[in-house]
Amino acid sequence: MTLIKVRFAPSPTGRLHVGNLRTALVNYLFARKMGGQFMLRIDDTDAERSTDSFETEIRADLEWMGMGWDCEDRQSSRLARYDEALATLVESGRAYACYETQEELSLKRKAQLSSGRPPVYDRAGLKLSNTEKEKFEREGRRPHWRFLLNDVEVNWHDLVRGDVVYHMASLSDPVLMREDGRVIYTMASVVDDIDHGITHILRGEDHVTNSAAQIQLFEALGAKAPIMGHMALLAGVDGEGLSKRLGSLSIRELRIKGMEPAAIASLLSRIGTADPVKARANMTSIIAGFDINRFGRAIAKFDPAELEKINGQIIQDMPFDMVKDQLAALDVGGGALFWETVRGNVTVVGEAKIWWDICTREILPVINSKEVTRAAAVLLPAGPIDASIWKMWTTAITTETGIKGKALFMPLRLALTGRDSGPELASLLAIMGRDRILARLNGVFA
Repeated sequence: MTLIKVRFAPSPTGRLHVGNLRTALVNYLFARKMGGQFMLRIDDTDAERSTDSFETEIRADLEWMGMGWDCEDRQSSRLARYDEALATLVESGRAYACYETQEELSLKRKAQLSSGRPPVYDRAGLKLSNTEKEKFEREGRRPHWRFLLNDVEVNWHDLVRGDVVYHMASLSDPVLMREDGRVIYTMASVVDDIDHGITHILRGEDHVTNSAAQIQLFEALGAKAPIMGHMALLAGVDGEGLSKRLGSLSIRELRIKGMEPAAIASLLSRIGTADPVKARANMTSIIAGFDINRFGRAIAKFDPAELEKINGQIIQDMPFDMVKDQLAALDVGGGALFWETVRGNVTVVGEAKIWWDICTREILPVINSKEVTRAAAVLLPAGPIDASIWKMWTTAITTETGIKGKALFMPLRLALTGRDSGPELASLLAIMGRDRILARLNGVFA
């Protein structure tokens, strides 16, 4: 049985965003679910824009997400291999030299469009004689190289889109290598996939056209194309393509905002599928519930508000041991009791700091029932202040004033926290302490 192997191939020209992380995640989950391998390939042939710092961030984001890779490679170390592949294609007549400049190609496209024709390359490079090529070389022109597509239908069974048929007459012969010798993604990716034994390619539907051409390229290089799956691209909650505003949601920014890896993975692994999104606390359960066949062609909508909701659901079940280091870094004390009291009222761990400050720093109390707060101050039990006094204390206030229910509890909450909602007050009393409680009940900034 062939070992399943997939790859994630980021270009280190920017940070990982929601869209490309989803591609990485789908590949990772597919590999782990099928007992295969997940490869990290750094597509760094764009020397001008690729940076070590972006690569470092990409690796850090994947590790933070818990998406470890089994093997890796980088395209910049394989340039000689791409030259070799190009030579093979030239020798077999499937690659040819073209000498048009970018300006000349642009003029050709404009002329075709103005006459109502599709902007397909006219294969002028194939018609050049040796004499014409030598003339261009003497003028200092260097060729870019194109792949000669066969004018046939290319078809494949797509794991997401089903049966796909593409007629190559509608496509330009793709460029394989620029005039400056830089390899193009179209060829580099195919050569890498062949050499690394990639069995499945899972990526966005914007690559469908690329796939049609690359299938012929695989075959021209003596290989069989991997199985493919093209997922619908992410859109905003309104169904339109991700705007620059949403596209700016890098994984680094989500981490800074306090999003949990499990929340991000829970959402991105399910949007675009027929299954409901559920909060999963760990990658193991996310892998268990993953099925590539559940992805459909409908627009996959990414809603930041939904991510926050899932994040809150995951946090509500987090034990203190999982967050104690984060809380310590925020100077939040109170131990497990405090965390278990406030976790149901926060969407990110960092929001626990808000409630810690409410309990331990000065706030302006809100007094909306002096009758309740005055009685509460007088009737506050002597001795230690903790959750155990709550029932006895509130019962005494009701007995004294005749006020009960919301009319009793809301004035106490407003006076003690300055807010009309939040964690159970009983468990916060010990942190506030007697002096602060009395001062707030009396309307003092404390």
